[in-house]
Amino acid sequence: MSSRPSDHGAGRPLTEGGPAAPPSTSPPFRGTPTAADYYAVNRGGGLFSEGISQRIGARIAVAAHKRHLSPTVLTILNLGLGCLASFIVIATAGPVAERSLWAAPIGLLALVGWQLAYAFDCSDGQLARVTGQTSPAGGRLDVLCDVAVQSSLVAALAATAKAQEPATPAWLLAAFAATWMVNLVTSVMQSGAQAASMVTSTSFPVRAAKLVRDYGAVIAVAGLVLTVAPQWAVWFVALFTLINGGFLAASIAFAGRASLKGS
Repeated sequence: MSSRPSDHGAGRPLTEGGPAAPPSTSPPFRGTPTAADYYAVNRGGGLFSEGISQRIGARIAVAAHKRHLSPTVLTILNLGLGCLASFIVIATAGPVAERSLWAAPIGLLALVGWQLAYAFDCSDGQLARVTGQTSPAGGRLDVLCDVAVQSSLVAALAATAKAQEPATPAWLLAAFAATWMVNLVTSVMQSGAQAASMVTSTSFPVRAAKLVRDYGAVIAVAGLVLTVAPQWAVWFVALFTLINGGFLAASIAFAGRASLKGS
């Protein structure tokens, strides 16, 4: 649940982030870039995002370059696909809960739609960096589209939880929505003098533990829940409210300690 540093603004995984880089004056790559070239400039995002989402994004970037598409087109496709998948989940939450509509097709649609949207989000930054199309405006657009897609995703999960468990408290849904955006906020802060990491280790156990904050992995789990057991949506909401709330508290403590040491 994070978003990455912006060149054009895209392809950032949710947990890094940063302001838009200055526009490039000339493409840094000559010739016809391959998927490996695009993947080489990916901005990470966790084990799942690096291993799957960024690799798919690199192949999308190859196809986009051949068709002379700009990174902005890929950003808009991320927005359209992500929001469309979320809207379908919201619109069908009631019928699925009433068992008048099968959950599996809706869940699979959400799973594929959200993952494909994220792959486009990864690809636009790769395409921008390799072809020298980075810009502050593209970075802003990418962050705004990330906010829109993730807001729609949160609404879809909250609608499902409420439809499946009408007694779900409003405060839990509100806390889920608020704490989900913590990752996006902290990603934008991760640049320049503000950049810092609470856990700097890159060992496999640490990276595996960080999968709970890897956007690609999280939306994969969310899609599987909607496909296999939508009645568990309320538990998904509660779990990630706890995880993201805990991360917010830890981040405040970490920043506060650093601030006191520096004062």
